[in-house]
Amino acid sequence: MIHKVGQIMLYVNDQDDAVKFWTEKAGFTVISEEDNGQGMRWIEVAPTKESETSIILHNKEFVANMSPGLNLGTPSLMFFTENLDQLHHDLSNKDIIVGEIVNMPAGRVFNFADSEENYFAVMEKNK
Repeated sequence: MIHKVGQIMLYVNDQDDAVKFWTEKAGFTVISEEDNGQGMRWIEVAPTKESETSIILHNKEFVANMSPGLNLGTPSLMFFTENLDQLHHDLSNKDIIVGEIVNMPAGRVFNFADSEENYFAVMEKNK
């Protein structure tokens, strides 16, 4: 079961400029910054370190090359769950398009599509 909207993934042309906007103008705080060493860098910002929902700033060009079918014109939602395997199984059995489970630095993730082929991600965060 999905228990909350955890992250909003925002696809930007200039990550450093986006960080400046969110921190210097909107008053957000950088929560974390990750770089997988293969060109994928993402920065997590939120109103406070205690915020339950955050924004992940992704490089639009990199994501476009990695996932050509993804609509990068609008933000994507990342839901959180505590039992990724069960949710993956349940959604798969409901004739929903479900992607493979992928290991990321922050946890295990998969995506799924609604009836209009809008894609959403679900993460089981590392503890």
